[in-house]
Amino acid sequence: MENASSVKEFILLGLSENQVIQKICFVMFLFFYMIIMSGNLLIVVTVMSSQHLKSPMYFFLSYLSFVDICYSSVTAPKMIADFLIENKTISFVGCIMQLFGVHFFGCTEIFILTVMAYDRYTAICRPLHYTTLMTRRTCDQMLICSWVGGFVHSMVQTLLTSFLPFCGPNKIDHFFCDVHPLLQLACTDTYAVGILVVANSGMIALSCFFILVVSYIVILVSLRRQTSEGRHKALSTCGSHITVVILFFGPCTFSYIRPSSNLSEDKSVAVFYTVITPMLNPLIYTLRNEEVKSAIKKLWSKEAGHEKGD
Repeated sequence: MENASSVKEFILLGLSENQVIQKICFVMFLFFYMIIMSGNLLIVVTVMSSQHLKSPMYFFLSYLSFVDICYSSVTAPKMIADFLIENKTISFVGCIMQLFGVHFFGCTEIFILTVMAYDRYTAICRPLHYTTLMTRRTCDQMLICSWVGGFVHSMVQTLLTSFLPFCGPNKIDHFFCDVHPLLQLACTDTYAVGILVVANSGMIALSCFFILVVSYIVILVSLRRQTSEGRHKALSTCGSHITVVILFFGPCTFSYIRPSSNLSEDKSVAVFYTVITPMLNPLIYTLRNEEVKSAIKKLWSKEAGHEKGD
């Protein structure tokens, strides 16, 4: 990607410059990344292979897990490798690609979480119309819109940042390339670009958060008219979703809907939405969902049966 920059590579300062802490972080984040990959992959395989998990809720859950795998893989492998090496460099093109990937998968996740809230609203508040409203074609269209929305948002963020001139210094006080750290390194006035970046992120985050809040308020109000058994089942699935929304939206909103002033604070918060939340999502959804746990047990027993047969 060509621009007026003399900087051809950046140096990522990472989470810490202390050698002992870096070695501890290497072991810890490698373990976290292995859980992210195995946990989310297990959900994808389980939903795809199970005949009982064909509802829209599980359709979107499998794609949420797939996005979590991609989202973490944009930043985590580079961060983990950097804990062991002294020269933590990333090329200009690699940096811009990482920036694009973070915003693409992150924004797509926001849209999928919003769609999942609409699915729960339809299932609980309009149960008689659920099958006609949430057809497979509608689910596919919602999913495509989520991916397209994430792509458009990411292109805006990437283009606004990539064409800025970078003349030095080239040290990024973060563990991955993001908009705010790069804006602080640009050798030009970035006030207008910063406002556009915050407005773009803020509009998406706040509008989706508003839809989520309204959806769950309506759901909670409507639950008063249901039986205790129906209320318990609805609260179980909604509780998992609300937990994931809080874990993801909280740190994301903190980082992106305000002008950044403290980068060391931002990168600590970024650990939550790039590593911790994708790691916890499979646990949250499986521990509170009997259907998913049952499908996983059947999958494992089937695999064990195949192995014995061999």
